[in-house]
Amino acid sequence: MKVIVVGCTHAGVTAVTEIMKQHPEAEVTVYERNDNVSFLSCGIALYLQDTVKHLEDMFYETPEHLASLGVNVKIKHDVLKIDAKKQQITVQNLESKAIFTDTYDRLVMTTGSAASVPLLQGVDSSKVLVCKNYHQAQAIKQSASTSHQVTIVGAGYSGIELAEAYANTDHQVTLLQGDSQVLSNYVDPEMSARIVASLQQHGVTVHLNTPVTAFNTSEPNAPVQIKTPQGDFTSDLVVVCTGFMPNTDLLQGQVDLDRHGAVITNDWLETSEPTIFAAGDACAAKFNPTKRPIFIPLATNAVQQGRIIARNLYGHVQRYPGTQATTALRLFAQTLATTGITLKKALAAGIDATSVTYCGPYRPTFMPQTSEVVIELVYDRVDHRILGAQFFGEYDLTQSANAISISIQNQNTIEDLAFTDMLFNPFYDQPVNYLNQVAQMAIDQEN
Repeated sequence: MKVIVVGCTHAGVTAVTEIMKQHPEAEVTVYERNDNVSFLSCGIALYLQDTVKHLEDMFYETPEHLASLGVNVKIKHDVLKIDAKKQQITVQNLESKAIFTDTYDRLVMTTGSAASVPLLQGVDSSKVLVCKNYHQAQAIKQSASTSHQVTIVGAGYSGIELAEAYANTDHQVTLLQGDSQVLSNYVDPEMSARIVASLQQHGVTVHLNTPVTAFNTSEPNAPVQIKTPQGDFTSDLVVVCTGFMPNTDLLQGQVDLDRHGAVITNDWLETSEPTIFAAGDACAAKFNPTKRPIFIPLATNAVQQGRIIARNLYGHVQRYPGTQATTALRLFAQTLATTGITLKKALAAGIDATSVTYCGPYRPTFMPQTSEVVIELVYDRVDHRILGAQFFGEYDLTQSANAISISIQNQNTIEDLAFTDMLFNPFYDQPVNYLNQVAQMAIDQEN
């Protein structure tokens, strides 16, 4: 079996290592156009604020180690064309400029995603940066020492993390968001308001409903002028964090893509061409709360899909179970964790959904200290299925988000959650666990 993997992203690295583990007889070649593999972009904010001292620590795999496993690793090789009918690819060696073809029995497309940069005047200025890969991370760190005023455009996970990192390093930070809330893919408006309040308490200026229309960088040594319908802003540096888009140009006309350009796969992660698999940010993933495929660029999902492709290389062995898009964010002294769908998005998807919110101490008040946790639980009013949850507070509730993720994947109901056996210890929770309590609140609401 001759296997070609295009792109050594999180999904690609996992697919390669798992293939070599499960099918050591396979002939595996990796084509990667960059000079590095496996960069964890979630570490950029950590590097900016010196939590991580060396950016190179954000690589968890090397071309040399992959080669030691028996993989034919082709770094700085750009795949120019795919011919699905001939099971052939055209490749250019970016150093020698030589162009050649290669053939495959199975093709694994793990080309990842790229920063979605709006086509605005001035966006290509050296003072307007994007946040995604290793080299962009280097530019962000280098510019931090010479830029006191920093403006972040976009309030997704990357934008929020960078805003915190710049605030922690004594920068004057402004966050511009085009719509009415932050983290709109992950939280509802009430939780967004709590996050905005936390940012503001730490000196970050937040402007919602403020889409950027242009950047004026005509004067080389002058600050960037940021144009919006709500007025102009000036800043020494701008970092654009307006989301990601799938890298799927190679597959245009070769396999089925959705309207956003993400690859459509089946339960076995095969594309419409059975010899071509796809995983990670290049794909639309089955989102279990709605049972529909959507674009979910998360490393955790990419790794799971890479492992599953390795299992299905010779036949249908492991179904892809879908994802809940479970995430977490450390924001100053507080933790945000989310899983599943928000109420706002559930209603927009036509689901008869509602939510309940638990606010209370995470453990008994007789303990020396405790703190408030906020839990919003989203569920379907028709069948009582759990659809999503959002957690916020100083106490670490990330594993509770994982527990709700399991509940969503297993199609559990609010009744299931209310009566799930959970531990009690005064150091960690209440006699009735907060997950039991928020589910009981949902039952009471329905009754």
